[in-house]
Amino acid sequence: MSLINALKWRYATKKMNGQIVPQENIDQIVEAAHLAPTSSGLQPFKVIVISNPELKSKILPIANNQSQITDGSHLLVFAAWDTYTEERIRSVFAHANAERGLPASATADYENMLVGAYTNKTPDENFQHAAKQSYIAFGIALAEAALLGVDATPMEGFNPAQLDELLGLKELGLKSTTILALGYRDVANDWLANLKKVRRPKAEFVIEYK
Repeated sequence: MSLINALKWRYATKKMNGQIVPQENIDQIVEAAHLAPTSSGLQPFKVIVISNPELKSKILPIANNQSQITDGSHLLVFAAWDTYTEERIRSVFAHANAERGLPASATADYENMLVGAYTNKTPDENFQHAAKQSYIAFGIALAEAALLGVDATPMEGFNPAQLDELLGLKELGLKSTTILALGYRDVANDWLANLKKVRRPKAEFVIEYK
């Protein structure tokens, strides 16, 4: 299936049937997020993969009782760094240089520029930037799920502070940004399943300068 056809097939599934998504598909969706582009390659976020039924039940009321949380197979939580720090930035480049067989000096000037730029911003400014990076990976995970024929429901309708507390994210220097329920559609009980997919007219969506 091409990406365009996969995106035409997918929709924000409203009701899932409880069927378990094979682990290899979950791994592939997570790997797609892992390979997503991010600013300066810093990947300032983590992806938390949740399949534990008890934990999903605790998340349910935090996410406005959206049934996909518990009826779905897995829940991915995207959580961004609460801020950029010199240690975090230099750690990323140290790993990259080691993997590439490069000396630390190879990226020293660029690292110094990034450290100066980010450490002069407020933690909230840094978090907002990191959160945007997490959304890039979130979108790519959503597309990969569609290519694999796995239904997904992207959600912002949850209480981030409560979810962060439940998952102990503050202690990890993270804040949740969005969540993605993965599973399979319950066609008989999902009011949206058989409706035509509609987007704004292309003429209202695209601006061209030729």
